Amino acid sequence: MMSDSPKFPVSVLLGDPRLPDRTKPGGRFTADDEDQVKRLKRALAELDAYSFEYWNDHEHLLEALEHKRPRFVLNFCDTGFRNDVARELHLPAYLELLEIPYSGSGPVAIGLCCDKAWVRAVAEAHGVAVPREVFIRPGQSLPAIEYPAFIKPNRTDGSLGIRPESIVHDAEQARAYVERLGRELPDADLVVQQFLSGAEFSVGVIGNPATGLTLLPVLEVDYSGLDPSLPRLLDYGSKTDPASPYWTDVRFRKAQLEPAIRERISGWCHTLFERLQLRDYARFDFRADGAGEIRLMEVNANPAWCWDGKLAHMVELAGGSHADLLRRIIEAARARFPDA
Repeated sequence: MMSDSPKFPVSVLLGDPRLPDRTKPGGRFTADDEDQVKRLKRALAELDAYSFEYWNDHEHLLEALEHKRPRFVLNFCDTGFRNDVARELHLPAYLELLEIPYSGSGPVAIGLCCDKAWVRAVAEAHGVAVPREVFIRPGQSLPAIEYPAFIKPNRTDGSLGIRPESIVHDAEQARAYVERLGRELPDADLVVQQFLSGAEFSVGVIGNPATGLTLLPVLEVDYSGLDPSLPRLLDYGSKTDPASPYWTDVRFRKAQLEPAIRERISGWCHTLFERLQLRDYARFDFRADGAGEIRLMEVNANPAWCWDGKLAHMVELAGGSHADLLRRIIEAARARFPDA
């Protein structure tokens, strides 16, 4: 029987396909980006309790938000305002100024979690195991480090600046890659981490401390199909290049963890979710070292909502669908705004 109840209106904020985006191949939105949005719309259409409109015109977005004042915003603009990842926090900040309810973490959490070195320091202070790390400012000489090492930008998103050459085995390789990143991203701080050679895991969390946090099934990155000569990492090509072996040959599977290890990771995620002021949903990435000790790699305050992203895989492992993931995100956010 069809319900006569009015549908709750949701305005979905997305990146602007009209504008350049330096994090994407060729500096523009791709066919895959277009497909992701189409699949998002199909999944949201399965949520009968809601109606959706889509906002992606950043040229007029701020004016439209101020004058139309949507009832509730599903903030899926992970590209940043005007597709500038440095402005990813600006849209939630503007929504707060306008007192418009929205989903996801606020500007403080998004801004802080973009700084991988800062997150590592907070995690270490709260007893979370982390890799050894050196922080390098633009133009700074490479200090003495241990090898193998993992060199990556401190603040970029979407694995920009991460490629097989990010794993270095001696000082010559390290200097060469630091110089390369200096040319490609001249203003970027870098981190040089102890390379963790063991299994890689992701943990998704949905909810809020006040109403309860739910950990999704832990996901393990399955590198078994990858050419053994290639480093085990999720590089830029794994997210942007359908021809890359990191796109075609890397899979995900349900992690098989000992109960004590699962409990420890769960405790870390709960602690960091609250300490970093995360909201509604987040993703925590871990990796084991050669001795099997699991350490935090990074925290994503605004993780991918796409149908083939890690969160969607986790919900699928629990018997759900992409639409179920989206519904749970909306419900977690709406619980913070009972009067919306």
